[in-house]
Amino acid sequence: MNDRDSENIAAQFIERGWEITDDENQADVAVVNTCSVREQAEQKAIGKLGHLIWLRKPFGKDFPVVGVTGCMAQNKGENLVKLLPDIDFVAGARQTYKVADIAIDIYNKRKNGITHPPIPKGGKRTPKTSAAFVDVSDDTRSHLYINKHLPILGTKRACAFISIMQGCQMNCSYCIVPKVRGAQRSRPTQDIVDEAKKLAAEGVREITLLGQVVNAFGRELGKTDGITEFVRLLRAINDIDGIERIRFTSPHPAYFGDDLVSSYADLPKLCEYVHLPLQSGSDEILKKMRRPYKTANFLKIVEKLRNAKPNISISTDVIVGYPDETDDDFSQTRAAFKTADFDMAFIFKYSPRMGTESAKLPDSVPEEVKEQRNQILLADLAEQSMRYHDKFVGTTQEILVEAPAKRGENLFMGRTRTHRKAIFKATPKDIATLVNVKIESATVTALEGKIVR
Repeated sequence: MNDRDSENIAAQFIERGWEITDDENQADVAVVNTCSVREQAEQKAIGKLGHLIWLRKPFGKDFPVVGVTGCMAQNKGENLVKLLPDIDFVAGARQTYKVADIAIDIYNKRKNGITHPPIPKGGKRTPKTSAAFVDVSDDTRSHLYINKHLPILGTKRACAFISIMQGCQMNCSYCIVPKVRGAQRSRPTQDIVDEAKKLAAEGVREITLLGQVVNAFGRELGKTDGITEFVRLLRAINDIDGIERIRFTSPHPAYFGDDLVSSYADLPKLCEYVHLPLQSGSDEILKKMRRPYKTANFLKIVEKLRNAKPNISISTDVIVGYPDETDDDFSQTRAAFKTADFDMAFIFKYSPRMGTESAKLPDSVPEEVKEQRNQILLADLAEQSMRYHDKFVGTTQEILVEAPAKRGENLFMGRTRTHRKAIFKATPKDIATLVNVKIESATVTALEGKIVR
């Protein structure tokens, strides 16, 4: 979602006649888009902001104009200005669509010698010693503008993100997202379909729908003939000429109904991959996490998905070491992890996040125990991933070519429909096309092969 927000911000500047530079030393405006899910992400962002401010200090420069947006901006607000009083603006997570106008206004006034520009409507200046503009208000219409600017920046691309909603209503005990992203609000379905059509016309072949609880999209509308609005959206995008693949992330088990499960069998463009966060295999821990399902319900969804699409790839999120997690709780998580046979996973050691309900609890699981449990699950994951990848060796897979690989001459990367990364020789003209690749070898993280022309 932050990637998509950053594309949106970049497009705002381009529409106003600005150019994007890869060299921050040449920038007249520098915007840091931030995440607050983990403390480490915030610390990195603060360090980057400090460096950008430093760029102008040794030479008495007025530029770059330095601003911060996104979740950390929302979370820290005025406190961020107190920490970095030379920052120029703080725009919260629901203000990203205003960033270019805020930054350019400050830039223009500073060029004209106005160091304390008038406060833009809706914002305020704080503290008194700073000229920073701060707006972390809850803009109730911001979800209508999150994709106002298409992410086509003059380069050929195979894939694109579409944010279909903002916010979250789940209030999991460990998660700060509802605080920084606000209440859930869905975009109009037709607006999303129109955007997908425009992207298809630009050559995009794969769409990923984004939402904090993406399958809760349009829940306020209820069902029509037993079909949720999210599934109706999937069907509409499936009918768009030019779009070859559809993905979405991240769904919540609580909103994974039979109509969505059936979509994997019924919609040919919906890829055989789903990211389905488990978090814990212990019902007791799930209850403490405020996850409104039991492990048996979760595994039933997995079973239905595999029945609908036997070759489906299922990834997950797991937190180990949540407060009061016992050895038995962890054993239940490990058992569920193996039963679901996840082939990809993000495994995290619990750490308290200020502003969340769980941060009020004692962090009772020792760090060495968290690390041990983390390593055990990572080893299980490596075994399951390798077993899954080995099935591809000797087969021919349809790959959407995305970009040059990070290493290797004439090597490119793309993904199977099941979201496995594949590396193979290709040419730039192959980007955004579907090719057949004979898989010759596999590692835990990727497949390797050659195009069958």
